[in-house]
Amino acid sequence: MKTTIYHNPRCSKSRGALQMLKDRHLEVEIIEYLKNPPSEQELDRILTKLGMEPRELMRRKEAPYKAKGLNDKGLDRAALIRAMVEDPILIERPIVSIGDKAALGRPLDNVARMLEETAEN
Repeated sequence: MKTTIYHNPRCSKSRGALQMLKDRHLEVEIIEYLKNPPSEQELDRILTKLGMEPRELMRRKEAPYKAKGLNDKGLDRAALIRAMVEDPILIERPIVSIGDKAALGRPLDNVARMLEETAEN
């Protein structure tokens, strides 16, 4: 199964998740999402795999969150996804995706749990 990590090399949790994948000798596609943000469709698929709503995946303390008024409860899913694609710093990380599953590595135990579940199947 394809393993993908949406990675920020400056983030210790992201580096930890990547090391966890390497320790398991998985072939990993590394996407530095700040340089290569996902498309709106791709981010929508990731959210579905995570079982999350867009705001749950947003870094709400980042300047663009406040500057763009993203705390407005009237914004729909598409608008929030578009905002994350336009300003990928808003995307929480790391995100690890394997097949039809994904986990947000905050805490890293989420990734470890997904890896165990994937290995069992």
